[in-house]
Amino acid sequence: MNTAMRALLALSVTLVLSISVSAQHANVDYKLDSDISYRTGEELSDYMRERCKLDVYYPAAAKGFPTVVWFHGGGLKSGNRSVPKQLQQQEIAVVPVNYRLHPNVRAPAYIEDAAAAVAWVFKNIEKYGGDPQQVFVSGHSAGGYLTSMIGFDKRWLAAHGIDADQLAGLIPFSGHTITHFTVRAERGIDGNQPIVDELAPLYHVRNNAPPVLLITGDRELEMLGRYEENAYFWRMLKVVGHPDATLYELDGYNHGQMADPAHPLLIQFVKEKTRKSS
Repeated sequence: MNTAMRALLALSVTLVLSISVSAQHANVDYKLDSDISYRTGEELSDYMRERCKLDVYYPAAAKGFPTVVWFHGGGLKSGNRSVPKQLQQQEIAVVPVNYRLHPNVRAPAYIEDAAAAVAWVFKNIEKYGGDPQQVFVSGHSAGGYLTSMIGFDKRWLAAHGIDADQLAGLIPFSGHTITHFTVRAERGIDGNQPIVDELAPLYHVRNNAPPVLLITGDRELEMLGRYEENAYFWRMLKVVGHPDATLYELDGYNHGQMADPAHPLLIQFVKEKTRKSS
């Protein structure tokens, strides 16, 4: 069974599961705490005070639930945080994050912000009832790139006293695994010139990284090479002996469309990893 067929089969199963779970837990009370600064200090610029914010959406009466930190897309140049509709009322917390954007900043500021936000979650989610040992990271497009960078290159979270291997799982949606095109543009490199350097997730492939679920749209409809670079990333993870890496290609969905059918796969992944650890 090829990747696209497996993705469609898994999608049909998870859609049914998602509908069932949503109906079962429709009466659970969820709260949203908004505009929380994940960076503090007198040295912060006005732009950092504006952009370095997150929200916490969580089941108010529950304890020990998993959390998904969610990074928005937008090419590292645009976008704002929100809780994806399909991740709501799923007995998980969702923490959507804003980060600084090009051209106001350059790399690695985006990655530094992502790491700071995830570190904040590790240090604070228990106050909301969440389990700090069940922190997952996900995001679409640029958000997928940030997910992989902080999960595979351990130095970014280490700057906050967090070991990246404490993450319960990584679920990048159609994220670059080569160096991001906006980062390349900052260096004057053409968008069609692939680069793999220290700001590429591929550069940091390792066998002891957290569990990984890679999801892209249809290779013929995706942004240039996005499926293929994720497929190579998956293959190299297998080559180095990573024990828990999965790749799905969502047949018939382009780059922008693929997030909606990918969300049920994310939920299934989170539920499976949470059950195995309990």
